[in-house]
Amino acid sequence: MSSAALEVIARKAPGFRADIGLVLGSGMGEFADQVLEQIAFPYADLPGFEQSGVSGHAGRLVVGRLGKVRVAVLQGRIHYYERGDAAAMKVPIETLQGLGCRTLILTNAAGSLMPEVGPGGLMMLSDHINCVQASPLFGIATNKRFVDMAGAYDAGLRRQLKAQADRLGIDLHEGVYAWLAGPQFETPAEIRALRVLGIDAVGMSTVPDVILARYFSMKVLAVSAITNMGAGMSDEQLSHEHTIAQMSVAAEKLTRLLIAFLDSQS
Repeated sequence: MSSAALEVIARKAPGFRADIGLVLGSGMGEFADQVLEQIAFPYADLPGFEQSGVSGHAGRLVVGRLGKVRVAVLQGRIHYYERGDAAAMKVPIETLQGLGCRTLILTNAAGSLMPEVGPGGLMMLSDHINCVQASPLFGIATNKRFVDMAGAYDAGLRRQLKAQADRLGIDLHEGVYAWLAGPQFETPAEIRALRVLGIDAVGMSTVPDVILARYFSMKVLAVSAITNMGAGMSDEQLSHEHTIAQMSVAAEKLTRLLIAFLDSQS
């Protein structure tokens, strides 16, 4: 299906090639407004791209440039909990690879399990635990499916992002992310168990995207925008509306950080 999507893109943006792909999570959609000379494609126009049913996900592919870097931005993603398919993002990420992307930057909204990192904070991912134990590579009948996930979050890119955060005076924490299926939030008991396992942030996305990116030989950089503390760690009433409301502070910092990072890649 990615070839069909690439044909649609080529008709409207002939010859376009991207350096870096980005996947924008809940509340980060406005980042795409920063893209210059942009051409936008609704997911409905791209074969194999599915529209998320979650508010805060616009459902568009935006291509253009940020500074001198050519980017392809997925403005929203479909989640495993929407129909139980870990491979739902396979065509969009394969399309980014087909456009030339060798690096994929992922963002998400997440709950913090670190008492010192509260709502509005940023956490760069150093590793993950796939608690769902589902894979977007199920059913692939070649040995390429046996993807090495050691070093999945590129150490060089993480150093560069941290350097930009330090330069801007933005606190950028680092930690291990756990993927749970959702759509319900975790129980306090689940959060306590995850903390024992060494988890620093928890969410309902990203891990399938990382697996796909590694399958397509792309380097990965991922950042969680912290919108809440894990269940039982505060008096917050958790809801998707709460997540979106808490994104504004983190989204502003993450937008500035990503733009600085992309400028440094020029």
